[in-house]
Amino acid sequence: MCGNNMSVPLLAEAVTVSGMEKETAAVIFLHGLGDSGHGWADTLTGIQLPHVKFICPHAPPIPVTLNMNAMMPAWFDLKGLSPDSAEDESGIKKAADNIKAIIEHEVKNGIPPHRIMLGGFSQGGALSLYTALTCQHQLAGVVALSCWLPLHRSFPSASSSHKNIPILQCHGEMDSMIPVRFGGMTAEKLKTIVNPQMITFKTYPGLSHSSCPQEMATVKEFIEKYMPRV
Repeated sequence: MCGNNMSVPLLAEAVTVSGMEKETAAVIFLHGLGDSGHGWADTLTGIQLPHVKFICPHAPPIPVTLNMNAMMPAWFDLKGLSPDSAEDESGIKKAADNIKAIIEHEVKNGIPPHRIMLGGFSQGGALSLYTALTCQHQLAGVVALSCWLPLHRSFPSASSSHKNIPILQCHGEMDSMIPVRFGGMTAEKLKTIVNPQMITFKTYPGLSHSSCPQEMATVKEFIEKYMPRV
């Protein structure tokens, strides 16, 4: 591959926020339903670290069952937003494979897996959790914002058994789209998959289905803690 993005479809179009010095770590951050990588690239620029590259791919447009089959950027189809909704198993697995291809590309270009972190918001956070837990490599960590664990019934057996991956989960207490109790249920489920001490679940009073400066400051601290400058 040798630096050729064309063989990794999502990378060819992705928005990249480059570090100000030699990049020794990378964060692959996945946007939510109907969004693009541009908005999160702007947000992540605000917590930029000199040695970290942020990669913000765009999901392809697909018909989404939840939104009356309207075409919109989505990592996989969504049929409902409750813990017992039917799920797009093949779409979730295919999306995870596409993110794993980005990870492999970064590894080939010299950033080792323990210096690569996945992150995302809402559907993107869900995919980042699923991808990290099923990845053959133990990654540096996961930033999971306002989200859930897809195909949760398939765990822990679906897990690649990396027990010590740090996971930062953040959720707005006024989230009406993905209620904070789903976030709490996800945190409890994650404790059965990885070492419970590796799970941090933070909630933000007054925050709806979005992010806030305090949350982003926590994300920056988490990235710095697990992928420090070398």
